[in-house]
Order: sequence, then C-alpha cells, then structure tokens
Amino acid sequence: MPASGSPSLTAPPLDVDAIRADFPALHQTLYDGRPLVYLDNAATSQKPQVVIDRVRDFYARENSNIHRGVHYLSQQATEAYEQARETVRRFLNARRRTEIVFTRGTTESINLVAATFGRSRLERGDEIVVSAMEHHSNIVPWQMLCQERGARLRVIPVDDRGELDEEAYRRLLTERTKLVALCHVSNTLGTINPVQRMIADAHGLGIPVLLDGAQAAPHLPVDVQALDCDFYCFSGHKVFGPTGIGILYGKEALLDAMPPWQGGGDMIETVSFERTTFNELPHKFEAGTPHIAGGIGLKAALDYVEARGRTALARHEDALLAYATERLTAIEGLHLIGTAREKTSVLSFVLDGIHPYDAGTLLDRLGIAVRTGHHCTQPLMQRFGLPGTIRASLAFYNTTDDVDALVDGLHRVRSLLA
Repeated sequence: MPASGSPSLTAPPLDVDAIRADFPALHQTLYDGRPLVYLDNAATSQKPQVVIDRVRDFYARENSNIHRGVHYLSQQATEAYEQARETVRRFLNARRRTEIVFTRGTTESINLVAATFGRSRLERGDEIVVSAMEHHSNIVPWQMLCQERGARLRVIPVDDRGELDEEAYRRLLTERTKLVALCHVSNTLGTINPVQRMIADAHGLGIPVLLDGAQAAPHLPVDVQALDCDFYCFSGHKVFGPTGIGILYGKEALLDAMPPWQGGGDMIETVSFERTTFNELPHKFEAGTPHIAGGIGLKAALDYVEARGRTALARHEDALLAYATERLTAIEGLHLIGTAREKTSVLSFVLDGIHPYDAGTLLDRLGIAVRTGHHCTQPLMQRFGLPGTIRASLAFYNTTDDVDALVDGLHRVRSLLA
C-alpha cells in the first residue's frame, strides 16, 4: 500500500503537465527521436529550471567566498548560503539552524558521524545495529569503524516482503549497542521503515539513532523533532537540487560534544602553533570553502517542492505507484522484489530468464531510463538470492504515460529475449 493511502477523490488533481514544463531535461529526445522516459529518480532526480537559474545567477552576480569577507559580494553570498541553511531547518523541522551541517551528500554525512561521534564512543566489544536493506554508504563506514575498534556489526533481518523484523531488532538491542543506523526508506525496495517505533525502542535503552533519509526526503514529509532521531542525512541531488551538496542534521548537544572531523579554514576560531580552538556550530564541521552554489541551489529546490505542496506531490506519487504496481504485476514472468505494506516510489523487479542488465540496455534504446544491478545493496541482493534487479523509480513529474511506456518496453524486451 502506498505511504499515504489512496488519493482523496475530492482533492484537486496535480497539474503534472505544468510541473513537467519546469524540468527541461524531461523534454529531450534520444535514439531515433524517442522521447525520454526518466524512471531513475532513486539514483538522482532531474532539476527544475528555477534551480538551474539560481545556480547560474549565483555565479553570474554573487560569486564570492563566504563568512569572512567584508565586501558586498561576500556579504551577499554569505546571506544566501545561510538562508539556505534556514530553509533546510524548516524542511526538516529542526529546532535550530546550528543543527544543520552542510556536507557533500548522505555518504559524507554518515562518514562524518562515524569518524567523530562513533570513534569517540565505540570500544572493543561494543555493537552497532544496521539493517539488511542498507545502502553500502550506511554499512561500510560502520564496518570500517568496527574493524578499527574491535566492535561488532549486528544486522536486522528482512522478510520476504521486504519488511524489517521488528522483534528481531528489539532482541539485538543490548547494553553493548552504541548506535542504530537505519534507512528511512529503502533505495532498492521502496520500503518505508517504521522508524518512529524503532527510534523509541532504541531510546528506551539510551541508544542513539541515525537515519539515512536519502530516499525519504524526496517523497515523505520529514519532521526530525517528531521522529526524535539523533541524526538525519539526505542528499540534495535526490530532492531536485544540485549534486555535491548534502545535509547532516544532528541534535545540538550531540554535535556540540563531537570533535571536529576535518581541519582547515572556517572550522577554526583561533590557530597558533601551540593550540587551535574551533568554531561554533555548525561551522565546526564545515572545513574549507563549501559548495556555496550547491547550498543555494538546494534552497531553490526545497522552495520549489514546498510551493507545490508536499502533500499533493506525495498523493500523486502514491496513486502512480499503485497504478504502476498493478500494471507491472500483470506482466507474465515479472516478479516484484519488495512488496511491503508501507512503501514509496520504487519498483524493483526481475524477469524470468532475462538478465537485468540486458533488459535495461534494451529499455534504454527505447528511451526509457531505469537502473539495473545491485543498487549499492549487495547484502540485500544476497538475501533475495539475486545478482540484481531492474529498478524503476518515480518522482512527482512522472505520469501514467511513463508507466505505460515502461510496460510496453518490457513486453518488447520479453519478445526479444525470453
């Protein structure tokens, strides 16, 4: 069932044609003049013209380094960058702007927490709990830390529907558990995990929780105060913003107690050869010249999403997911991988007797962009006994025509390869 249930029959329909007009990449043609059908949004989303224009305008009129300059351009760039931080704070409903740290993306955000919070707390014999459906970015940093500290990685199992075993999860939580790191939404299955319950279970034992929100932020309303998570991460490029910009939210008390990660400009207060003192939050974790244009472009992207109504966008995606699920499951020999009761805009599947890569290559020749392979979730693929899947992932600018094109393309693939 989609995340927010069936769309309301009384709600006005989303004007998808008007939204699609805002995304120039969607209007190109590929091989033999075939129109692009873009269904690879879980890897990266397309960008509305307002984001492209905002990044261009920054470089054309405001380009300067931030925070330390007294001249006009530096002050303008600094104000725009810090306004972006405030926009992110509102988007996540964080308490304070100081809880929002700019990074290069979800991967860097997780590595930052592992290298500071994790390294300062983990000792030999301790444990970190992750799930079997995590992206490699939420496995490898903890695995490396455990190897360094002589600690152990514990894994929450996933059932055949693609849902986490909550009873097994609760059994894994002990006095040795120092952190739980979970994806809010699975990038391979689309499963929306019951993170609020899982956070409460961990907090009952005093265990902090980090959420990988890379796949949730583009599709779900996120309220870090309501969730009560200790850390939350997402990437700008998946939520219609630029690449190379991401967010780490952390509770202020935790961030304040964490040591700096990288040394250099802007994360310092004073430097001498005898001693260095560090800047206040959040700048303590933002060494060097940041991706200024990326942060400003992310603000434009989040403003775009908010202006169109996150509830309306989610409702459209839910209806589209239901339509796509019905149409795909009617294809002979197609098997959906991930049928969780609560899921969002990802359809991962295999075709009997056809390698995902071959199917993806043929679909590409038809102008249909999907992702094939293990989707950086190799342990999850091993759990399902698969080398990989075909993944079609939706955004609010997709339509039933896109789904119909995918279905027609898959029939073509079966006729050629089965």
